[in-house]
Amino acid sequence: MSIKEEILQSLKTEILNLTLKPGAILSETVLSERFQISRTPLRDVLKQLSLESYIDIYPKKGNLVSFIDLESVEQIIYLRSVLEKEIIRSLCGNLSVKGILELKEIVEKQRAAMRGEDVLEPFLAWDDAFHKTMFKLAGREFLWNLIQQSNVHYVRYRRLHMLKREKLEGIVAEHRFILDFMLGQESGNIEEMVQHHLRDDINSRYLQDNFAEYIKS
Repeated sequence: MSIKEEILQSLKTEILNLTLKPGAILSETVLSERFQISRTPLRDVLKQLSLESYIDIYPKKGNLVSFIDLESVEQIIYLRSVLEKEIIRSLCGNLSVKGILELKEIVEKQRAAMRGEDVLEPFLAWDDAFHKTMFKLAGREFLWNLIQQSNVHYVRYRRLHMLKREKLEGIVAEHRFILDFMLGQESGNIEEMVQHHLRDDINSRYLQDNFAEYIKS
């Protein structure tokens, strides 16, 4: 990996985990000194970040970490909800023993993460693992990877919502329901479940009430 790629990945990570918060200024001088890199290759990095919606470049203001675009979030949620309903249906009664064990282990790892001191990072990782594994088992891993390429707003939106402890508990319970549904051990309306699992937060005022300064106006 080249120096520019390393810097690009480092800044992406810091934006996604909110170390660099929406609206934060990315000074070329500060970044150049931090990464010990000249302005020309640094500007290439910033241009790429802009193309992928991680930052916005303004002629007079400079480089700002992008604000969370709720319209983009809604589009990703819509896409995932449509795909995951079909994926869950396709996996009903068709899960291999290996696939069942893999999903069960992820749910247990996610539950265990809630008992640790550093809850959020491992919980988020196992949350992604659960959904990615469903895509993989359904032969749709390409679509999962495609979604991740346009995920900058959704990832930060999700992270902020998962600061709530009750949210984490609800996610684990819903993952357990989805798994039991695919195994034929749970009945109910899976469309409503997926709708609630992925879309419920978009209608709440939680972000506006607590993180309005992070949201694109």
